[in-house]
Amino acid sequence: MTELNKIYLFRMTHIENIPHILKYGITHKNSNNCNKNYIPIGDNSIISTRNHYQLNSGKTIGDYIPFYFATRTPMLYVIQKGFNGVKPTKPEDIIYCVTSVKQILDINLNFIFTDGHANNHFTSEYSKNQINNINNILDYETINCRDWRDENDLDKKRRKEAEFLLEADLPLNNILGYICFNKAAQDKLISFGIKLNKIVIKPQHYF
Repeated sequence: MTELNKIYLFRMTHIENIPHILKYGITHKNSNNCNKNYIPIGDNSIISTRNHYQLNSGKTIGDYIPFYFATRTPMLYVIQKGFNGVKPTKPEDIIYCVTSVKQILDINLNFIFTDGHANNHFTSEYSKNQINNINNILDYETINCRDWRDENDLDKKRRKEAEFLLEADLPLNNILGYICFNKAAQDKLISFGIKLNKIVIKPQHYF
């Protein structure tokens, strides 16, 4: 049986967004509790595309809060290095908020998940009632690999970016912890009021 409590979900955000998260949880852009001072770190061109890319659910990708199933994704590489017109963000300013599939199920939030990058026509979508078969749907070997460049497998990058798309805000109590790059970031998170046992320093999850 799939151990859904061990399927972790990772939401990247700028460290300056953390105080709002500590007050309202991870909020959707259309939420009543949305962060009016939200600091984005993604690729604006991709964000714009996702806001218009319709899924089988009838909603657009932008109607969901996206999570990845692993760290050190191609998107993180772009965010850190500043490609595609994206302003580079220092790794110590990027925080992973960590939850799990079980946490989402426990509070009965709606979601879909994909077997690759959501705005790709080769990607398939899966509903909540298919979650117990997730280990057979996702390519975890690729999702967890450190390198997505493979001349013998041009689809590898797409599969690595499989997504979990959450339809509603995630309450603070359902965030299991936070991953940061170094002690300076950890100290800042502590200054925001996060307990030390909720923070893990993992530079290997960055570039």
